[in-house]
Amino acid sequence: MVLEKVEAARKPGVLRAYGTEKGRNGINEWEGNMDIRAYNQEDEMEWVHCRVLSFLDTAYYDNVLREKEKYVNPAIELVAVEDHQVIGLIDIEYEVEERTVCSRGQGLGGMIWHIAVHPDHRRRGVGSQLLSEAEKIAKEKGLNRLEAWTRDDEWVNNWYRNNQFSKVDSYLHVYIDGEAELNGVIKSELSDLYPVQTFAHYVGKDKEKIKKRFKRVHECNCFEKEFE
Repeated sequence: MVLEKVEAARKPGVLRAYGTEKGRNGINEWEGNMDIRAYNQEDEMEWVHCRVLSFLDTAYYDNVLREKEKYVNPAIELVAVEDHQVIGLIDIEYEVEERTVCSRGQGLGGMIWHIAVHPDHRRRGVGSQLLSEAEKIAKEKGLNRLEAWTRDDEWVNNWYRNNQFSKVDSYLHVYIDGEAELNGVIKSELSDLYPVQTFAHYVGKDKEKIKKRFKRVHECNCFEKEFE
Protein backbone atom coordinates (compact mmCIF):
# COMPACT_ATOMS: atom_id res chain seq x y z
CA MET A 1 0.00 0.00 0.00
CA VAL A 2 1.15 3.52 -0.77
CA LEU A 3 0.35 6.54 1.37
CA GLU A 4 0.67 10.13 0.34
CA LYS A 5 -0.31 13.45 1.84
CA VAL A 6 -3.20 14.95 -0.07
CA GLU A 7 -2.48 18.44 -1.33
CA ALA A 8 -3.12 20.93 1.46
CA ALA A 9 -5.35 23.04 -0.76
CA ARG A 10 -7.67 20.08 -1.18
CA LYS A 11 -8.00 18.36 2.19
CA PRO A 12 -5.44 19.40 4.81
CA GLY A 13 -4.35 16.60 7.10
CA VAL A 14 -6.01 13.82 5.13
CA LEU A 15 -4.14 10.71 4.01
CA ARG A 16 -4.96 8.95 0.78
CA ALA A 17 -4.22 5.25 0.37
CA TYR A 18 -4.26 3.37 -2.91
CA GLY A 19 -2.60 0.48 -4.73
CA THR A 20 -2.10 -3.17 -3.76
CA GLU A 21 -1.20 -5.00 -0.58
CA LYS A 22 -0.13 -8.58 0.10
CA GLY A 23 -2.78 -10.18 2.29
CA ARG A 24 -3.38 -13.62 3.77
CA ASN A 25 -4.13 -15.13 0.36
CA GLY A 26 -1.69 -13.23 -1.83
CA ILE A 27 -2.05 -9.88 -3.59
CA ASN A 28 -5.32 -8.07 -2.93
CA GLU A 29 -6.22 -5.37 -5.43
CA TRP A 30 -8.99 -2.80 -5.35
CA GLU A 31 -10.29 0.17 -7.20
CA GLY A 32 -10.88 3.61 -5.75
CA ASN A 33 -9.11 5.69 -3.14
CA MET A 34 -9.38 5.65 0.62
CA ASP A 35 -9.06 8.74 2.79
CA ILE A 36 -8.04 8.56 6.44
CA ARG A 37 -9.21 11.64 8.28
CA ALA A 38 -10.52 12.92 11.59
CA TYR A 39 -14.00 11.80 12.60
CA ASN A 40 -16.71 14.45 12.58
CA GLN A 41 -20.26 14.44 13.90
CA GLU A 42 -21.76 13.87 10.46
CA ASP A 43 -20.01 10.47 10.39
CA GLU A 44 -21.84 9.11 13.43
CA MET A 45 -24.47 6.91 11.77
CA GLU A 46 -21.96 5.37 9.35
CA TRP A 47 -19.51 4.93 12.24
CA VAL A 48 -22.17 2.98 14.15
CA HIS A 49 -23.07 0.88 11.09
CA CYS A 50 -19.43 0.05 10.38
CA ARG A 51 -18.77 -0.98 13.97
CA VAL A 52 -21.88 -3.18 14.21
CA LEU A 53 -21.16 -5.00 10.95
CA SER A 54 -17.49 -5.51 11.78
CA PHE A 55 -18.33 -7.15 15.13
CA LEU A 56 -20.95 -9.63 13.88
CA ASP A 57 -18.49 -12.49 13.29
CA THR A 58 -16.44 -11.84 16.43
CA ALA A 59 -16.78 -12.58 20.14
CA TYR A 60 -18.29 -9.09 20.47
CA TYR A 61 -21.22 -9.92 18.16
CA ASP A 62 -23.82 -8.66 20.66
CA ASN A 63 -21.87 -5.61 21.84
CA VAL A 64 -24.02 -3.13 19.91
CA LEU A 65 -23.84 0.65 20.27
CA ARG A 66 -26.64 2.86 18.96
CA GLU A 67 -24.52 6.00 19.07
CA LYS A 68 -20.84 6.83 19.11
CA GLU A 69 -19.12 6.85 22.47
CA LYS A 70 -17.96 10.18 23.92
CA TYR A 71 -14.88 10.46 26.13
CA VAL A 72 -14.00 12.27 29.34
CA ASN A 73 -10.39 12.70 28.22
CA PRO A 74 -9.02 13.84 24.85
CA ALA A 75 -9.25 11.28 22.06
CA ILE A 76 -7.77 10.48 18.66
CA GLU A 77 -10.79 9.65 16.49
CA LEU A 78 -10.11 8.67 12.88
CA VAL A 79 -12.19 7.16 10.09
CA ALA A 80 -11.27 5.54 6.79
CA VAL A 81 -13.60 6.72 4.04
CA GLU A 82 -14.02 5.39 0.52
CA ASP A 83 -16.70 6.47 -1.95
CA HIS A 84 -18.31 8.57 0.82
CA GLN A 85 -18.67 5.50 3.06
CA VAL A 86 -16.97 4.90 6.42
CA ILE A 87 -15.16 1.57 5.98
CA GLY A 88 -12.94 1.69 9.07
CA LEU A 89 -12.53 3.50 12.37
CA ILE A 90 -10.26 3.87 15.38
CA ASP A 91 -10.85 5.66 18.69
CA ILE A 92 -8.03 6.17 21.19
CA GLU A 93 -8.72 7.99 24.45
CA TYR A 94 -5.46 9.31 25.84
CA GLU A 95 -4.03 10.56 29.09
CA VAL A 96 -2.91 14.02 30.07
CA GLU A 97 -2.26 12.64 33.57
CA GLU A 98 -0.73 9.22 34.26
CA ARG A 99 -3.02 6.22 34.90
CA THR A 100 -6.27 8.08 34.30
CA VAL A 101 -7.15 5.99 31.22
CA CYS A 102 -4.72 3.07 30.92
CA SER A 103 -4.59 0.23 33.43
CA ARG A 104 -0.81 -0.12 33.58
CA GLY A 105 2.53 1.44 32.66
CA GLN A 106 4.35 4.68 33.35
CA GLY A 107 4.11 7.93 31.45
CA LEU A 108 1.18 8.96 29.28
CA GLY A 109 -0.65 6.26 27.36
CA GLY A 110 -3.63 5.84 25.07
CA MET A 111 -6.42 3.27 25.19
CA ILE A 112 -7.82 1.84 21.97
CA TRP A 113 -11.51 1.65 22.76
CA HIS A 114 -12.71 0.96 19.24
CA ILE A 115 -11.05 -0.27 16.06
CA ALA A 116 -13.13 -1.79 13.30
CA VAL A 117 -13.11 -2.46 9.56
CA HIS A 118 -16.23 -3.06 7.47
CA PRO A 119 -16.27 -6.80 6.56
CA ASP A 120 -16.44 -5.99 2.84
CA HIS A 121 -13.10 -4.16 3.10
CA ARG A 122 -10.98 -6.52 5.19
CA ARG A 123 -7.52 -7.77 4.15
CA ARG A 124 -6.74 -4.46 2.51
CA GLY A 125 -4.67 -3.08 5.37
CA VAL A 126 -7.36 -0.58 6.42
CA GLY A 127 -6.98 -1.31 10.14
CA SER A 128 -3.19 -1.19 10.02
CA GLN A 129 -3.22 2.14 8.19
CA LEU A 130 -5.67 3.61 10.70
CA LEU A 131 -3.41 2.41 13.51
CA SER A 132 -0.31 3.82 11.82
CA GLU A 133 -1.84 7.26 11.42
CA ALA A 134 -3.20 7.19 14.98
CA GLU A 135 0.26 6.28 16.31
CA LYS A 136 1.79 9.30 14.57
CA ILE A 137 -0.73 11.56 16.28
CA ALA A 138 -0.24 9.78 19.62
CA LYS A 139 3.51 10.40 19.50
CA GLU A 140 2.91 14.06 18.68
CA LYS A 141 0.70 14.22 21.80
CA GLY A 142 3.58 12.89 23.92
CA LEU A 143 2.22 9.38 24.49
CA ASN A 144 4.67 6.53 25.00
CA ARG A 145 2.41 3.52 24.50
CA LEU A 146 -0.98 2.18 23.46
CA GLU A 147 -3.13 -0.30 25.34
CA ALA A 148 -6.01 -2.41 24.01
CA TRP A 149 -8.29 -5.05 25.48
CA THR A 150 -9.90 -7.62 23.21
CA ARG A 151 -11.52 -11.02 23.49
CA ASP A 152 -10.25 -14.38 22.30
CA ASP A 153 -10.77 -14.25 18.53
CA GLU A 154 -7.44 -15.65 17.42
CA TRP A 155 -7.33 -13.67 14.17
CA VAL A 156 -7.90 -10.43 16.11
CA ASN A 157 -5.20 -11.33 18.63
CA ASN A 158 -2.84 -12.14 15.77
CA TRP A 159 -3.57 -8.74 14.20
CA TYR A 160 -2.32 -7.04 17.36
CA ARG A 161 0.76 -9.25 17.47
CA ASN A 162 1.49 -8.51 13.81
CA ASN A 163 1.33 -4.81 14.64
CA GLN A 164 3.98 -5.16 17.38
CA PHE A 165 1.65 -5.39 20.39
CA SER A 166 2.47 -7.80 23.22
CA LYS A 167 -0.04 -9.61 25.42
CA VAL A 168 0.55 -8.47 29.00
CA ASP A 169 -2.55 -9.46 30.98
CA SER A 170 -5.95 -11.15 30.82
CA TYR A 171 -9.11 -11.95 32.76
CA LEU A 172 -12.46 -13.57 31.88
CA HIS A 173 -15.74 -12.20 30.59
CA VAL A 174 -18.45 -14.53 31.90
CA TYR A 175 -22.05 -14.72 30.69
CA ILE A 176 -24.26 -16.47 33.26
CA ASP A 177 -27.49 -17.55 31.61
CA GLY A 178 -30.48 -19.56 32.75
CA GLU A 179 -31.51 -21.14 36.03
CA ALA A 180 -28.88 -23.88 36.01
CA GLU A 181 -25.97 -21.45 35.66
CA LEU A 182 -27.45 -18.78 37.94
CA ASN A 183 -28.23 -21.20 40.77
CA GLY A 184 -25.76 -20.70 43.61
CA VAL A 185 -24.08 -17.80 41.84
CA ILE A 186 -26.53 -14.91 41.58
CA LYS A 187 -29.38 -14.24 44.01
CA SER A 188 -31.76 -11.29 44.08
CA GLU A 189 -32.21 -9.46 47.38
CA LEU A 190 -35.47 -7.93 46.13
CA SER A 191 -38.67 -9.91 46.46
CA ASP A 192 -40.33 -10.94 43.19
CA LEU A 193 -37.23 -10.03 41.17
CA TYR A 194 -35.70 -13.05 39.47
CA PRO A 195 -32.39 -12.82 37.61
CA VAL A 196 -32.47 -14.43 34.17
CA GLN A 197 -29.04 -13.53 32.80
CA THR A 198 -26.02 -11.60 34.00
CA PHE A 199 -22.52 -10.62 32.86
CA ALA A 200 -19.48 -10.77 35.13
CA HIS A 201 -15.71 -10.37 35.22
CA TYR A 202 -13.58 -13.15 36.70
CA VAL A 203 -10.15 -11.99 37.85
CA GLY A 204 -9.14 -15.06 39.85
CA LYS A 205 -6.56 -17.72 39.04
CA ASP A 206 -8.77 -20.77 38.42
CA LYS A 207 -9.88 -19.84 34.90
CA GLU A 208 -10.40 -23.44 33.79
CA LYS A 209 -12.96 -23.99 36.54
CA ILE A 210 -14.97 -21.01 35.31
CA LYS A 211 -14.71 -22.08 31.67
CA LYS A 212 -16.03 -25.55 32.55
CA ARG A 213 -18.91 -24.24 34.64
CA PHE A 214 -20.35 -21.64 32.26
CA LYS A 215 -21.17 -22.06 28.59
CA ARG A 216 -20.12 -18.64 27.31
CA VAL A 217 -16.79 -17.44 28.65
CA HIS A 218 -14.29 -15.24 26.84
CA GLU A 219 -10.68 -14.52 27.68
CA CYS A 220 -10.25 -10.74 27.60
CA ASN A 221 -6.64 -10.02 26.67
CA CYS A 222 -4.65 -6.87 27.27
CA PHE A 223 -2.25 -5.93 24.48
CA GLU A 224 0.31 -3.17 24.86
CA LYS A 225 2.62 -1.45 22.40
CA GLU A 226 5.44 0.78 23.59
CA PHE A 227 6.72 3.42 21.20
CA GLU A 228 10.41 3.56 20.38
